[in-house]
Parts: sequence; structure tokens; C-alpha cells
Amino acid sequence: MPDNINGLPVHPLVVHAVVVLLPLAALGVVALAVRPSWRGRFGLLVVLIAALAAAAVPLATSSGESLERRVGDPGRHAELGDTLLWFALPLLAAAVALYWLHRRSAAWPETAEPRGAAGQGPVGVVVAVLAVIVAVANVVQVYRIGDSGAKAVWGDTPAASVGHGEGDGD
Repeated sequence: MPDNINGLPVHPLVVHAVVVLLPLAALGVVALAVRPSWRGRFGLLVVLIAALAAAAVPLATSSGESLERRVGDPGRHAELGDTLLWFALPLLAAAVALYWLHRRSAAWPETAEPRGAAGQGPVGVVVAVLAVIVAVANVVQVYRIGDSGAKAVWGDTPAASVGHGEGDGD
């Protein structure tokens, strides 16, 4: 993978794929978990988005390591970034499990587990609860990594105040 494209480091470009796709997949997993009737219609789409997000994570960490060799150690950001794959893979597994539950009940209605008030059986409820927990953990981890990356680049100075100090005429 090249280190830059048109003079721009690849890392911030690839990171945007992760920052968009992983929370989108998490939102989709939560939607499938709380609305079982959507699993048939949107389940495969959520699985594909989660798979793309999981595939983009190693590209982001690899490009981050290349950038680190050029500009220095980003500290905590690199440590947190290395953990994201271990969040993205369970999210993908949750999406697959929710979609599989729908496919199983559609393919074998006579062997499907008893359905409760939520439109799913006990196994479905457990999978849905775990899926929501994993989705929330993903969003929190993406935020933590992004926040540490912003601090590594900008420090503790908000970007809006850079260059607007005393004596600047503002």
C-alpha cells in the first residue's frame, strides 16, 4: 500500500472509511436487534457494511504505522487503534448471527424456537442484547480512538482557536 496519495498521507483517508462504516454497521446491528422484522430486508446489507468496516480496520492500522514512521509516535492513539479489530470482528459476528437467526426461522419454521412478545425466542433475545452491547462498545471505541488521534495531531488546543490568540486582531 502506498504511504500517500497526491502528497496526502493515506492514513487519514482510510480512517474515514472506518469512522463512517463501523458506526453505520453498529447502528444497523442495533436496528436489527430491536426490530427483528427488519432482519430479512436489511440483514445482508448490515453484514456487508460490517464486513467492509472490519476489512478497513487493518488498512487503517497499517497506514497509521507507516505514518508513524514518518511523523513520530502518536502515543495512546496507536495503542487504541490496534484494539479496534477486536471490536469490529464481534460486531461482524453479531450482524451475521442476527441475519442467521432470521434465515433459520424462515427456512425451518417448524423447528424455530418459541416466539415471545418481541417476535423472537430466548436465543434471539440473548443474541440481540449481546449485539447491542457490542455495537455500543464499537461506537465508544471509535470515539476514543478518534479523540486520541485528534489530540495527537492538535494537542489539547481546539482547532477553532488555533491562530486566534491575543494580538491577532480578532
